[in-house]
Amino acid sequence: MRWFYTAVVIVFAVAIVIFALQNFDGVTLQFLGLSIQAPKAVFVIVIYILGMATGSSLLGLLRSSYRKSRPHGTH
Repeated sequence: MRWFYTAVVIVFAVAIVIFALQNFDGVTLQFLGLSIQAPKAVFVIVIYILGMATGSSLLGLLRSSYRKSRPHGTH
């Protein structure tokens, strides 16, 4: 099973590299008066990382809230 996970990670990494190389043209992002120009791949990677951070934070908050709401002594 370890080889399967390694293969999946390698395929995913290759797909990311191909995506980055094919989407290297610049785009402009505007938000609240700020204007940033960078390659599409950079924006996608930054948004993906921000999504992982906020998603894991939300999941941790929900788990903590759920554990605190349960009566003591039960699992």
